[in-house]
Amino acid sequence: MRTNGAIVDDQGKMNNFAIEPKVYVDEQGDRTGFTPYAEVLNGRLAMIGFVSLIAFEVFTGHGVFDIFANL
Repeated sequence: MRTNGAIVDDQGKMNNFAIEPKVYVDEQGDRTGFTPYAEVLNGRLAMIGFVSLIAFEVFTGHGVFDIFANL
């Protein structure tokens, strides 16, 4: 028996936790693993990192390995 969103069992006890949650399907659920979206994002981040390393070497005059070797 159901009353105001709560369920009453055959012994007359209210069970407020027996209400099932609404289930929905996420339309963007394919965002994990080796998907085209993940590969495009990974490629863009790699390009940003590569260009920033080149810019770092141009502006400082030293490579990344030179800076770590002098620490």
